[in-house]
Amino acid sequence: MSRRKAREHAFKVIFQVDQVQAEPKQAFEYLCQEQPLPDKDRQFAWELVEGTLEYMPAIDERIARYSREWSVDRMSSVDRNIMRVAGYEILFRQEVSPVIAIDEAVELAKRFGEEQSGGFVNAILDRIQGEKHESVFRD
Repeated sequence: MSRRKAREHAFKVIFQVDQVQAEPKQAFEYLCQEQPLPDKDRQFAWELVEGTLEYMPAIDERIARYSREWSVDRMSSVDRNIMRVAGYEILFRQEVSPVIAIDEAVELAKRFGEEQSGGFVNAILDRIQGEKHESVFRD
């Protein structure tokens, strides 16, 4: 459950950066003051924030590839930023099971998004995970 909270923190920070160009570290510190996390979860959350920001162009490219009806900029900001954090986990963190990252993202989408957000997020992330899985077998 604590990693779920860490993912939620990471999403909230990425959302703030996306919406109001918040300074990531400042937004993170403020959120952790308001909603404390144990040290190991705090570290995990910050790693998600840093990694998502570092690899955002590559993550956005993957999201756009599988969302034919919506450009990344036109998507719900909640959906877009949940998928960015989960996309980072799926594509760039080897120790995290993609299935867990997707399940957690769907739960966040159901909680913070619109009625159809869970299904939309699941469909896009499942395709990203499938692409990564296929590339492992091709290499």
